[in-house]
Amino acid sequence: MRRLTGELEVKNRELARKNRLADLGQMASHVAHEVRNNLVPLTLYTSLLRRRVGGDDQSVSILDRIDTGLTALGAMVNDLLHFTSDRDPMIRPFRLRELLDEVYASLAPQLTAQSIRTVTDVPDDLVVHADPQMVRRAVLNLALNALDAMPDGGTIIVTAAEGPRGVELEVADTGGGLSDEARRRALEPFFSTKNGGTGLGLAIVSRIAQAHGGEVFAANCPDGGAAFTVRLPARRQWEVAA
Repeated sequence: MRRLTGELEVKNRELARKNRLADLGQMASHVAHEVRNNLVPLTLYTSLLRRRVGGDDQSVSILDRIDTGLTALGAMVNDLLHFTSDRDPMIRPFRLRELLDEVYASLAPQLTAQSIRTVTDVPDDLVVHADPQMVRRAVLNLALNALDAMPDGGTIIVTAAEGPRGVELEVADTGGGLSDEARRRALEPFFSTKNGGTGLGLAIVSRIAQAHGGEVFAANCPDGGAAFTVRLPARRQWEVAA
């Protein structure tokens, strides 16, 4: 009886936690939409003001700082909206290597600026049955997380293979690795080891994997750095579910 009572208390606490997170998600979504609506005219006004100040270097410098703040706020809003998004995946086949190349291209300036090289071990003919937009977001978030871990340069290593349980995609870096707490809590919403971080980047990756019936694992690499593995179910699992 004591064991059953203890298990019931644990489940009740977990249910209460999930309900709190659901309420928080609804509130965050509402706030994010309102903030984004107000960011649009602010960005327009700063653009118009930049034209007026012309060659006033001091004013331009101040505007640059304002733009930087607005960009950071916009990124935070996007993270909140992606985290609170509850749409079902739109499953279709696509080549994973092509999607990775698109992500690399979007990050090219940052990769160059930080002296980051990429190593990709993904078969050209590996086809994934998933939502390409959601997977692209997950890969982008993992790559950005790796970039944050290597401010002085390093390597992002992306590997993927198909097994009996589906496709496993790993994004690893050569940074400082994860502390025990970071490894344990990395996927928790709003947990971050970075100053000014939203703590939603990896939580979004986890949410995307779960939406596909998959999961995410965090670990330290044997030779240093961290690795995040996204497992997406095999195609037949989607067919059975359908």
